[in-house]
Amino acid sequence: MTPENPCDVRLPEHLGGLSLVTDRGGIPVERVHALLTQQYWCKGIGLEVVRRSIEGSLCWAVLDPARGQEVAGFARVISDQATFAYLCDVVVAPEYRGKGLGTWMVRSILGDARLQGLRRFCLLTRDAHGVYAKFGFTPMRDPSRYMERTNPNVYASPG
Repeated sequence: MTPENPCDVRLPEHLGGLSLVTDRGGIPVERVHALLTQQYWCKGIGLEVVRRSIEGSLCWAVLDPARGQEVAGFARVISDQATFAYLCDVVVAPEYRGKGLGTWMVRSILGDARLQGLRRFCLLTRDAHGVYAKFGFTPMRDPSRYMERTNPNVYASPG
């Protein structure tokens, strides 16, 4: 990240063989599903739920053409593209971690023209606060104003 442009989206040279896909039609949904089901927040999520989530979001997938379009990374944003955005499902496949790919994806997202001038851009994280702090994300100023309605077992198998 450069001070002149914190959202510089140039791919790091050591990741030059990878490609960034933002067209939902070019994202291999089954492979994204396989990656997401390995994450603590998506255990048990169904393929059709992932498909619908991709259809209703702005998406970024990093693919590795040398490995048959394997999904190296994925992220999506739910937004009205005018006032609010929610960054979610940010994940880098284990074999690609530690190379700056997650940082590069977040830079690309924050630099996207559709997500400029928003009043609020939020996310939830269990353990990556430091990563997102580099991009200006901070803890909520007043968590008492935040409310949610959750269904923590929504992806659990019946029975």
